[in-house]
Amino acid sequence: MIAHPEGVTVIGGGAVEGDDLAQALAVAPVLVAADGGADSALRLGRMPDAVIGDLDSVSDEARARIPPERIHHVAEQDSTDFTKCLRRIRAPLVMAVGFAGLRLDHNLAALTAMVAPDAPRVVMLAPDDVVLAAPARIALDLQAGTRVSLFPMGPATGRSSGLEWPIDGIDFAPAGRVGTSNRATGPVDLQIDGPMLIMLPRDCLRQVLAAL
Repeated sequence: MIAHPEGVTVIGGGAVEGDDLAQALAVAPVLVAADGGADSALRLGRMPDAVIGDLDSVSDEARARIPPERIHHVAEQDSTDFTKCLRRIRAPLVMAVGFAGLRLDHNLAALTAMVAPDAPRVVMLAPDDVVLAAPARIALDLQAGTRVSLFPMGPATGRSSGLEWPIDGIDFAPAGRVGTSNRATGPVDLQIDGPMLIMLPRDCLRQVLAAL
């Protein structure tokens, strides 16, 4: 089990730059690599504190450089490496980087893991977005005109203030009504019942962390 009182950063094998990792580690200072994310971490000059996964993606070179006691092989194939990591982390916040720019099925699997009932609180950094699973209530100090996308990962409803198009009374569903490209008119307050992802511009990370 990987535990930290502030937070844990999980790095995957997708698109990630040094600034992404530095931003994540500034608030979640323990670094866990999801399988091939170990190569990404080493490429960016960071030695992971742990590597978790079925180890089918991490390179032989990375395995040779990482102390063996930091490598945790989880053989089961019923979950993704990201889920394997989340199940073994105890922290108030998980920052996820390197989970965009993967195959589409891997992208979807990572987003699905974020809304699992037993998932820790995850904030994902993508090149253009910051993504989080909506808590029951969240107040975001946004500027007017900020893009606010709400994507249901199952049946969901909610109430809002500060959105150009309020969500009150809407029944959201992945194959039905979704809430992409709404806009803030100022600070936004959301009350959400059901699995919902909130997607904001990347430069809203500070507001997201303050709200959590």
